[in-house]
Amino acid sequence: MAGLGIPLLGIALVTGLSTNDPLPPISDTPVMTSVNTVALPVDEMDAAAITSDVLEPEIEVEPEPDYDRLTLTVGRGDTMEKLFRKNSLSISHLMQIAQLDEAKQRFRRIKPGDEFEVEHEEGQVFGMYSKLDLTTALQIGRVDDTFTAQIIERPVERRKRHAYGVIESSLFESAAQAGLSDKTIMNVAGIFAWDVDFILDIRTGDNYYVQFEEIWQDGEYVTDGEIIAAEFNNNGRQIQAVRFKDGENNTDYFTPEGDSVRKAFIRAPVDFTRISSNFNPKRRHPILNTIRAHRGVDYAAPRGTPIKAAGDGKVIFRGTKSGYGRVVILQHGGNITTLYAHMSSYDAKAKLSTRVRQGQTIGYVGMTGLATANHLHYEYRLNGVHRNPRTVSLPDAEPIADQYREQFLTEAAPILEELERFKSTQVASIAFDAP
Repeated sequence: MAGLGIPLLGIALVTGLSTNDPLPPISDTPVMTSVNTVALPVDEMDAAAITSDVLEPEIEVEPEPDYDRLTLTVGRGDTMEKLFRKNSLSISHLMQIAQLDEAKQRFRRIKPGDEFEVEHEEGQVFGMYSKLDLTTALQIGRVDDTFTAQIIERPVERRKRHAYGVIESSLFESAAQAGLSDKTIMNVAGIFAWDVDFILDIRTGDNYYVQFEEIWQDGEYVTDGEIIAAEFNNNGRQIQAVRFKDGENNTDYFTPEGDSVRKAFIRAPVDFTRISSNFNPKRRHPILNTIRAHRGVDYAAPRGTPIKAAGDGKVIFRGTKSGYGRVVILQHGGNITTLYAHMSSYDAKAKLSTRVRQGQTIGYVGMTGLATANHLHYEYRLNGVHRNPRTVSLPDAEPIADQYREQFLTEAAPILEELERFKSTQVASIAFDAP
């Protein structure tokens, strides 16, 4: 029976597929065939999904070292070695740093008040920083065991400001009321010193307008900068000055027409408190008690006050001269000489036969010779003839050079226009406040 199973099955199959039976109709429905798939493990699927996006490996950034910081302040008689020893800092590191040119120059010029910021760890130095001036600083760094030094910039911002003042009693009191610093008002006085004697010529109601710079750094006010332009109205006179720097970096102040506001000579060669004796051909001498011509002006000032050269010139005499005491005589152009007497001492740079510049210190106020108090006796001689220093017509300084005149006029025009706009706002404010 078992041997008949296969033949019988074959007969049955053949019988079921007889050619006389109709074929089943062909279906329009697509035949769906299955494809064997192998399920990926979860880890393999994730890896396959990110094969198109190659991820960069994460880089760990080491935090900046947190060193101890201290500030070394230079005192009288201090050296860098003393400061390092006092603060238990590495002397061997100081010696390495001192070999660097930039550091060597800085260490040689330290003075009381200078500061050095030091980064260290248990006395081992890793960095130093010291301001050199307003715009530069020395920075010391360390890589491994090697120190480096560089001069870095300290950027500043210059902001423009305007100020207006009216003199009621003195220039400095009006400046304080106008919010001007002593530095700026001294610069204003310096600009107009050739035309205005700020002790003797000032009148109540005189006024001034100033356009100047303020220096800011890291968002904080540092100091006042240069005066850009200024106007002073004195007893009916209007005097204007505009700052200009030429192609050779020479800076000076000029009138709107390009003439120098300077004169070849300063009216008063010392910062004085009062005039103790004027030019007087018939004055009675306070010590000799005789009529003796006073051919100069006496400026009372504290002992040691600097005496300045009234103009560019050459020292033709320096020594003691009878009643004059200690004297310096300068020879200027145009056959003009000036004499400075009763000095307590001379300035070391104003030696015999040397040339001096206008405003350079040549000596110091005293009372040597026939003098009853500390003062400067000043004489001005033209062709050997004494002239009153307070009233003599002073020669002008050189105007702006021809090659820079057009540049000056072009640059000065908008500055003066801005000053005029500021003036108009002050005039309007005064008119509004008037009763």
